[in-house]
Amino acid sequence: MSNSANMEARTATPEEPKFIGQSTPRKEDRRFVRGKGCFTDDMVFPGMLHAAFVRSPHAHARIKSIDAEAALKLPGVIAVVTGRELAEFTTPFVCRQEGAPPMEMDALPVDKVRFAGDPVACVVAVDRYVAEDGVDLVEVDWEVLPPVLDMYHAADAGMPLVDEKLPSNMHTHETRRYGDVEAAFAKADRVVTAKFRTQRLTHVPIETRSVVAVWDDGREELTYYGAAQTAHILRTTLASRLGLSENKVRVISPDVGGGFGLKLPLFREEFTVSAMSMRLKRPIKWVEDRLENLTASNHARDDAVSVEVAVLNDGTILGVRADLWADFGAYAFYPPSYIIHVVGWLLLGAYKIDHYEYTINVAITNKCPAGTLRAPMAIVTWATDGMMHRVGEELGLDPFEVRRKNMIALDDQPYQSAPGYLYEALTLREGFDQTLAEFDVKAFRDEQARAAEKGRLLGLGIASVVEPTTYGSAWYKASGDDGSGHEAATVKIEPTGTINVMAGIVATGQGYETSVAQVVAEALGSDPANVDVRLGDTHIAPYGMGSRGSRGAAAGHGVAYLAAMELREKVLKIAAHLLQRPAESLRIVKDTVVATDNPTVSLPVSEIARIAYNDPTSLPEGTPPGLEVHSTYDPPFMTFSNATHLCRVEIDAETGGVEIMKYQVLEDAGTLINPMIVDGQVHGGVALGIGQVLLEEIHYDEQGMNVSATLADYLLPTMDTVPRIEVTHVETRNPNTPNGIKGMAEGPVQGAVASVALAVQDALAQVGARLDQLPMTPSRVLAALRAAHSHANS
Repeated sequence: MSNSANMEARTATPEEPKFIGQSTPRKEDRRFVRGKGCFTDDMVFPGMLHAAFVRSPHAHARIKSIDAEAALKLPGVIAVVTGRELAEFTTPFVCRQEGAPPMEMDALPVDKVRFAGDPVACVVAVDRYVAEDGVDLVEVDWEVLPPVLDMYHAADAGMPLVDEKLPSNMHTHETRRYGDVEAAFAKADRVVTAKFRTQRLTHVPIETRSVVAVWDDGREELTYYGAAQTAHILRTTLASRLGLSENKVRVISPDVGGGFGLKLPLFREEFTVSAMSMRLKRPIKWVEDRLENLTASNHARDDAVSVEVAVLNDGTILGVRADLWADFGAYAFYPPSYIIHVVGWLLLGAYKIDHYEYTINVAITNKCPAGTLRAPMAIVTWATDGMMHRVGEELGLDPFEVRRKNMIALDDQPYQSAPGYLYEALTLREGFDQTLAEFDVKAFRDEQARAAEKGRLLGLGIASVVEPTTYGSAWYKASGDDGSGHEAATVKIEPTGTINVMAGIVATGQGYETSVAQVVAEALGSDPANVDVRLGDTHIAPYGMGSRGSRGAAAGHGVAYLAAMELREKVLKIAAHLLQRPAESLRIVKDTVVATDNPTVSLPVSEIARIAYNDPTSLPEGTPPGLEVHSTYDPPFMTFSNATHLCRVEIDAETGGVEIMKYQVLEDAGTLINPMIVDGQVHGGVALGIGQVLLEEIHYDEQGMNVSATLADYLLPTMDTVPRIEVTHVETRNPNTPNGIKGMAEGPVQGAVASVALAVQDALAQVGARLDQLPMTPSRVLAALRAAHSHANS
């Protein structure tokens, strides 16, 4: 090497470190694997009491009286409170939905219970054991009423009202039309029909719901410790219903053992514990047991899709009509139509269909309330791709070719769906084509035919996922709902050069302490190890919309990056003043500002921070002291990511068991912040989807009793069910978000539900069997096989 080359090597400006896109190990895992995490149940306060709840053994009954005298005489019982007493000093939660009557929910039921497990009284005692003994001593006089359990017949004549403030058990019946649906169907060569039904599920996080409420009688302040995916929204609701100023309520969400959408709302048990902490002026803890979790925490799914598809004989889709149903249970923590409406506007999925109509039907029943479970619209991709397969089957065409013919490609984008949603930078057909190119479908079909001759049933399912990720405020406005999609973050460089980040998103296991540190470190030319991320404390974090859906990356990380970039500009402005160089000639490398033309000219960020805080007279004129930026970011109306899932299964025709032989995912989530974390999200989402298709189901008997309330009856996927998952990434940047981030989290559930269900249906089709209901358990598979055999021999 020449001397001049040596000189260039010595004086070349170091590259700014890149952390976005790196599989940085998760910072938070160090405390978890060492048992040093701090969860709600780990918290102990002086004088702390414990709560337990009296629950209804009936699905539907009037409360004639509650006698707590014996419980109050039990040594160690401090108080027993009922819904009637709580109503004297709290206000009910009112859930509003545009175009429908509001639904009210008291802290605890006053006159009537609406599902088995409904809490009717709270016993507060010196420990949980005494509290549970006190529960057994509370006597309730019931007037049992007939339960409403079938969503299709909930509004039939003679059925009792579940909520007597509503005019009907059919809360929502609404139709939306786009394009000229009648003309599309009139032009069709034929109309193809298909039905899809999902079961009732629940979340089953490792850490059940829990709360510690601490009333500070000196400051007259309430601190609420508990897993809260939307900590600020929970604070607002809690303060309002307790009659407190919002600045007198603090919500702290500590380490969380799984959320999955369960830990979004303010539940009645947590609210009651908070109210009683105020009343008794003592800390109170409540931790849900697994029986309560399975019977009285929000359920989910339990929906159905029926479609009519207007088609030409060449497989062109002209229009779709859909009839959508949802069993919302007994109470509303969310607008009842919210989830099924998402199914409605997303149902056209990856396909170019201009004429569309959907009708939603939401029933109120005597079941545990329904809410959001990771990918609340999980049925949608199965229904979308399933109807396309049904079209191919009935026309005698290759279903994959029918799908490809109607599929949206990159060249079609920006593309506006019939309901008005804008698709940009989605590799739908491209991902489908890549998957088909990598998997030899013809060879599989040959193998499938040979296997069928020997009584082996093989099936293939491919799902094309369109995943809504970030809902902007404009979406809430257009939907007629109160709400915001914005997110907020504060980034600070402390006087010593260390970096602190506070944001409105809340960590529930996603690895945010790592990935947020990565985007901030890259923006500020630092290292993730130098960045501390604090989330979930409403006294520290700025007011944000929390962690729900798949918004964490585009909204939460996006706003942290924007705040860090704004702070970067201030750092460079100060450095330019101190170094007497133009700001545009400087950059930050490894916590040092360096000149691009002469890296020997440099200034540590720690020195800039010292001056910013402790020597403000040395700052450029008009520059305020300190290095701190607060930013808010409101994402676009809606952002999307996409993926293609492929699943190969084999069905044991003797037992009805399903084995997944191969599973692969082609994921396009835009710019990846941490690929390892994204892989983990894919793996977890696929596992959840597999559980929905093959195992999990909440069962109610004819009296409305939950008969699946143990983990021996409610089956979860384990390592013998979930296969090795192959994940490949494509990174197509979103043009409208910071760094081109799209986000992802719920799509893997959609993809797994669709691809596994389609694969099972494909296998059953080899012998003329059909199964359109989840879960596809061995007993249901065997029933479908027997029905096909009987039909063939009739």
